[in-house]
Amino acid sequence: MLETQGRTYPVEIRYIAATDSKPPWERATAALRDLLESNTEGDVLIFMPGAYEIRRTIEPARKSLRKFAASLKFFPLHGSLSASQQDAAMEFSAQLNIIVATNVAETSISIEGVRHVIDSGLARIHRHDPHRGIDVLLVEAISAAATEQRAGRAGRTAPGTCTRLWARADQEARPAHDTPEIRRLDLADAVLQLKALGIAEIGLFPWLEKPEDEALDRAHHLLKGLGALDAAGGLTALGAQMARLPLHPRLSRLLIAAAQYHCLKRAAIWAALIGERDVLTYPLQGRYTQAVSYTQLRAHETEADLVCRLLLDK
Repeated sequence: MLETQGRTYPVEIRYIAATDSKPPWERATAALRDLLESNTEGDVLIFMPGAYEIRRTIEPARKSLRKFAASLKFFPLHGSLSASQQDAAMEFSAQLNIIVATNVAETSISIEGVRHVIDSGLARIHRHDPHRGIDVLLVEAISAAATEQRAGRAGRTAPGTCTRLWARADQEARPAHDTPEIRRLDLADAVLQLKALGIAEIGLFPWLEKPEDEALDRAHHLLKGLGALDAAGGLTALGAQMARLPLHPRLSRLLIAAAQYHCLKRAAIWAALIGERDVLTYPLQGRYTQAVSYTQLRAHETEADLVCRLLLDK
């Protein structure tokens, strides 16, 4: 048993209910302006759900807060940045640091000097979409436990404040804790790996957090359709081959078939485009590929969005 002691400082919680349909980045900028005009001390940590919302927060904030520009320094912080870019957000600065982050700053790192948190109350959360048969990232309200975790970032080194961009009544309506991933994601890959390890009866496996029976049935149905499992639920030779590839079973099946039909290179590109972040919104060589004209790509009159993305390599 390990025991550790820590010290926290009081954090004043403030609620700002939404009175209009303004996006969270505009409301966060307004809350930041109020903090700056009150001559507050200490750095500010703003929580946004993703990189897109972070950019939408920083760009207009720089413009609308020009009278404070000399004393402010903005930093994005999310998992897609390089290690050096993430380190820059945590370095000491004589200016007032405004760090706009995803929930990567919620639990995994501590940022010295933060005395104020502005919380959008949102995060991008992976959830299985049974209609499309894939896991998708959805912007959702975080749990009450996560809001407390975020607020605590303002009380690490001194008393601070946390401005929540929702009403106090909304806080009470939030779920107490986050739903475990095993209860909201596709289990096909996990079931396939367990079968490859010799676990014949998945229902008897001693899960730390037992998944729902419906999710297990859905995973078995998919794996049988892909040929990874036989009618009795046993692992096939094809399934054993699929389990050796570090991909979702849908994609591993795609590559195995492509190798048989001698089009593996093209299928590998397809698998990368399907399984990774969208190349039209992902930073590439210091620029965002949004600079590529989507209209120009569509001028080719392609029949699928996937083909549009393939044209980026031309």
